[in-house]
Amino acid sequence: MKKICHYISEYMGVLVLAVATVSLLWPASFLWIDTWAINPMLGVIMFGMGLTLSPQDFKVVFSRPKDVLIGCMAQFTVMPLLAWVLTWSFSLPPELALGVILVGCCPGGTASNVITYLAKGDLALSVGMTATSTLLAPILTPLLVWMMAGTKVDVDTVGMLLSIVYVVIAPIIVGLLCQHFLPKITQRVVPYLPAFSSIAIALTVGIVVSHNADRLLVGGLLVVLVVMLHNLCGLALGYLIGRLLRLSEPKVRALSIEVGMQNSGLASSLATLHFAAYPMATIPGAIFSVWHNISGALVARLYISCKRPNSR
Repeated sequence: MKKICHYISEYMGVLVLAVATVSLLWPASFLWIDTWAINPMLGVIMFGMGLTLSPQDFKVVFSRPKDVLIGCMAQFTVMPLLAWVLTWSFSLPPELALGVILVGCCPGGTASNVITYLAKGDLALSVGMTATSTLLAPILTPLLVWMMAGTKVDVDTVGMLLSIVYVVIAPIIVGLLCQHFLPKITQRVVPYLPAFSSIAIALTVGIVVSHNADRLLVGGLLVVLVVMLHNLCGLALGYLIGRLLRLSEPKVRALSIEVGMQNSGLASSLATLHFAAYPMATIPGAIFSVWHNISGALVARLYISCKRPNSR
């Protein structure tokens, strides 16, 4: 069973691509699952993240505050600014621009931790950055969306804050409590969580894509190009920032992946919940959910094909 789970997590990009293709070409395959399931599914993923976190993971925030601070600053500056620049450069319609900006303003997701592990990056730092950016998200995500898209659409910052607390923060806290009070059960479950998260991410992609299949086909290649550039530029700039700051190779890889990979499932969820009047806003999150898992898997293979990371 553990071997099967290893293959599922290692080939997450292939799984996500397969699910996305099926749900796009045959929407009925996932259309029976309503969009309300996205939030509980994200909650389950975040609960799993809480189960895997430990005091040691939070210790990295205090023992290596500079590294975590660099990661979080890059997360909430590079991706939002890239989103704004790309939507302006390609003159995207307001609805699609909102979706790209939503993706850019979200925190890192658990997929980045899986990819960092596969890329032989600094996993502790990746988890620490994901946890910290997630905890900051209830404040920073609504604020950044309001700053960058508030002139184009109405942004319910309070509603978004509460949604992130319910869907992201609360499940993580419950996971941490379970780990503290039920350590034996948690230890038996944890080895299977990367595969479980990979399946949950793939299902989330399937739900989002199937319910937006018509709009995705009509949306055209332009928004696909923007989303791909957003992700690839984030990965590249994250790596460049790490290099310029002379971080060790494992840290550089973690920073690159953490910056470039977003919690796009949360972006789709927020678009569905708070921007129902702008249905096209869900499209960039759906595309990003598919693409960043594929690019992440490819980048992980690229990194491990290079020289082995040093441990400085």
